[in-house]
Amino acid sequence: MFHIDENQKITFSKAVYYNFNPIKVKKPWRDATGGFGNYAPIQGWIQIFDTEGFYGGTFCSTGIVNNILPLILTGETKTYKEWYDFIYWKMRNFGFQSGQIVDLGQLDLIMLEIMSKRADKPLHRYLGADKDWAAAYKGGGSLLSDDDDLVADMVRYVEEGYRTVKLKVGSDWGKNMERDVRRVEKVRKAVGNHVEIAVDGNQVWNVEQAVGFADMVRPYNIAWYEEPVHSHDMNAIKEVKEKTGMVISYGESMRNYFAFETYAEKGVGHLMPLVGRMSKMSDLMKIRQLTKDKGLRFSSGGTVWINAAFGALYDENELLENHEPMTEPIGDCLKVKPEEKNGRLYLPDIIGCPIRIDLPKLEKEGTLESVKCFYTEKNKNNFAVRAAY
Repeated sequence: MFHIDENQKITFSKAVYYNFNPIKVKKPWRDATGGFGNYAPIQGWIQIFDTEGFYGGTFCSTGIVNNILPLILTGETKTYKEWYDFIYWKMRNFGFQSGQIVDLGQLDLIMLEIMSKRADKPLHRYLGADKDWAAAYKGGGSLLSDDDDLVADMVRYVEEGYRTVKLKVGSDWGKNMERDVRRVEKVRKAVGNHVEIAVDGNQVWNVEQAVGFADMVRPYNIAWYEEPVHSHDMNAIKEVKEKTGMVISYGESMRNYFAFETYAEKGVGHLMPLVGRMSKMSDLMKIRQLTKDKGLRFSSGGTVWINAAFGALYDENELLENHEPMTEPIGDCLKVKPEEKNGRLYLPDIIGCPIRIDLPKLEKEGTLESVKCFYTEKNKNNFAVRAAY
């Protein structure tokens, strides 16, 4: 858990939502099951203010406008914990794996930033960090890249100071394992034996296929085997673990701590929550503690520029994912962000979150599509759960 006062009171006064036109990635991207295409997976940016003039901001979808603002722009005063619990149970009929519960996670991040600004501290220091950096690994390796481009990227990551790199496997929708094995072999020869190589199948295979691929890449000393089968097929995951003996890695598709307990029970050896998809930021620390208790590996993904604030609380062997094809275009939207150097992210000495969005630049480049303001006194929306029964 974080070292914060959960009984601190908050009254929300307004919100400003900035909607973006699609933001192109540097080059087209694809993993084994088709994500994520030609554009970075972000829709907009929101700033939510309290009545004292402090605000928190984060990348978000319009879901936070539709599902969160009608509940908080009411003029009511609640503690941080009361706001969280109130909205959590309002979201229950959407399901605890839903996009709506992720919107609550974004509000949680915003409330933490508001409280850190009230305390006049950087977010990571407010949460209890005693250092100003986070260790990371770097991922990329689009299946659209040819072998030479893939190897060049992985070598560059190592030259940048990273000691763990990750690439995608599952070529031709999982049907071309020979290509994947060839690429893993080339990367291993290029980076040497002192660098960890992880592979990510993005859930493309069934158990038999996943076990077969594991046997094919075993000579190349894989650090972890990420999402070889469906992320909710717990028994399939257990079977892959038992038949391969490899470190199996999961977590990006899950929204709360409880699912990670099940993963650990099924033999997943590397738990990897994703900050932008969690329903509560403190679940990161609970999952981290679970890995310590059970002797598992821990890392966390998401927008690394924000994630670095939480990574500052981790040990040096507990890594953030720096997924370059996504983080690079998102980083271009920022005027302040952590510095990437020697396999670490060094946080700027600023109050609140470690990023500042560059709205004038986004407007000038045509990325900013529209701006909409929401005020407590004008918020007449009645919230209703609209979901399939």
